[in-house]
Amino acid sequence: MKHSVLITMLLMIATLFVTAFTVPSVQASASDNSLQQIKQKGYIVMGTAPDYPPYEFIGKDNGGSKVYGADIELGKAIAKDLGVKLKVKSMGFDSLLVALQTKKVDMVIAGMNETPERAKSVDFSKTYYSSGLSLVLNSADDKKIKSYKDLQGKTIGAQIGSVQYDAVKKGIKNINLKGMENINDLILALKSGKIQAIPLDTAVAQAYAAHNPGLKIIDAKMPGQESSNKIAFFKGATSLENAANKTIDKVNKDNLYTKKFVPAAAKHITNNKSQSQFETMWQYKNFFISGIEYTMIISVVSVFFGIILGIIFALMRLSHNWLLHSIAVCYIEFIRGTPQLVQIMFIYFGLGTIVNVPALTSGIIAISINSGAYVAEIIRGGINSISDGQSEAALSLGLSKKQSMQYIVLPQAFKNIWPALGNELVTLIKDSSLASVIGVGELMYQMRAVQADTYLGVAPIAVIMVIYFVITFTISRIMKHLEGKISHGTND
Repeated sequence: MKHSVLITMLLMIATLFVTAFTVPSVQASASDNSLQQIKQKGYIVMGTAPDYPPYEFIGKDNGGSKVYGADIELGKAIAKDLGVKLKVKSMGFDSLLVALQTKKVDMVIAGMNETPERAKSVDFSKTYYSSGLSLVLNSADDKKIKSYKDLQGKTIGAQIGSVQYDAVKKGIKNINLKGMENINDLILALKSGKIQAIPLDTAVAQAYAAHNPGLKIIDAKMPGQESSNKIAFFKGATSLENAANKTIDKVNKDNLYTKKFVPAAAKHITNNKSQSQFETMWQYKNFFISGIEYTMIISVVSVFFGIILGIIFALMRLSHNWLLHSIAVCYIEFIRGTPQLVQIMFIYFGLGTIVNVPALTSGIIAISINSGAYVAEIIRGGINSISDGQSEAALSLGLSKKQSMQYIVLPQAFKNIWPALGNELVTLIKDSSLASVIGVGELMYQMRAVQADTYLGVAPIAVIMVIYFVITFTISRIMKHLEGKISHGTND
């Protein structure tokens, strides 16, 4: 039995790896028809990380949110020259190249620089904008830090995956480098004294310093650290890259990026200095309402399918059929043994190479599968808590094993595990925040959007903390009430 379980598990893992690594290589070897495909579908998908003003950031749009920025204007210019529409897909900066390689997006415009490591997996366009490297500091440290040479022995924060992160890591010795995915988190860490400096593109540093009193920027004075922003394309997309380069040539010739695109983006940068934080948060109530809607959609749908999967795999694990038992064990142990964030990314990026699954659907699938494994063990424990005498009595009355399980065992098991199921639902509501990494607009995503647009770090966090508490507390009270209804009439 143990050998069968091990073999089945190894086969499942091998299949996952084969799927993840062979499909992209087949796509890369295909002939280049990237430009033709874009024109046939009538739109081009641009991937970006909207926490990088003035290049890309999220702003208000008719009560909702929209991605603005100079890079977005460049994307529009490319789409216009190609005769197609532009669609913008937002996600974390360190997920952009994965999305490009798996063809979730057609190009990445996110203030990205070419590096030898990145060039091995994607292709880059010509440079469309160049900027310098600056350090963002607390004003109190102005006299202590004059250039990158003064950072030795200090704690520095940088965005994971950025050229600034690599520059500081390789160019400065004896530092404690902390990497974070989001620049807003870095700014919060700086203002709270957790780090002493943040290396940023000069234009981005100016935007954050202008909206955060108490912060100051200085020239990093690091040799050879000019930022040359380029567009990334998946390997072999030569025709699409050449078409984009024609647009870049026109932009560079007339200096449109500085003269037209940056001013157009600046119009949408919010100035909230004259308002209290409460007034500012109230103006963004529609962001949070939208986040609640997505959070509840993910949670309700996922818990429904999670319970179904849990019942199925709990019964399979309790089955005397070795194959069903082995499959259930492999599923439960593998899902419980891997991080949920990794599962979400694998469903969206890995399986996305075979079937183009939308971000919201991918999040629901991944969270449902994860929940199913935990619910299966909860249900199995509930079934085992029912004495064998219950089943034997049912069989003696003429019920079949299936009827005994359906009418006698499961109802009693669900009564016993109801508190545990309620706890799983509360946990699932909080875990839905992980879907923000692939661009699902739930509460965590909307919080990031508000941070990016208002330059306020703590206030949006406080708002969603309260929202999560209200949701989970309400769910807990409802589950407690239903537990009382279920237990009504039973012996204490």
